[in-house]
Amino acid sequence: MKRLFGGILLGIGILIAGASGLCTLYGLAMSFTEPSSMLSMIPMVLIFGGIPFGIGVSILFGGRALLRSAREDEVQP
Repeated sequence: MKRLFGGILLGIGILIAGASGLCTLYGLAMSFTEPSSMLSMIPMVLIFGGIPFGIGVSILFGGRALLRSAREDEVQP
């Protein structure tokens, strides 16, 4: 059961971090097209893209830790 839940968390974390990371990169790239608005866009992009990216990465690492603990439980009964 740990392996299933860990795999689900890992997949959800990859999807959230990947999608928000790509959107953050797109927002940063669009802010570079107009240098006058670049300084005002960077904090907005980091707030709206950085928070979901951080949540996705933390879910990813949580699922990874759960998978590793399940693997250790199988080795040492």
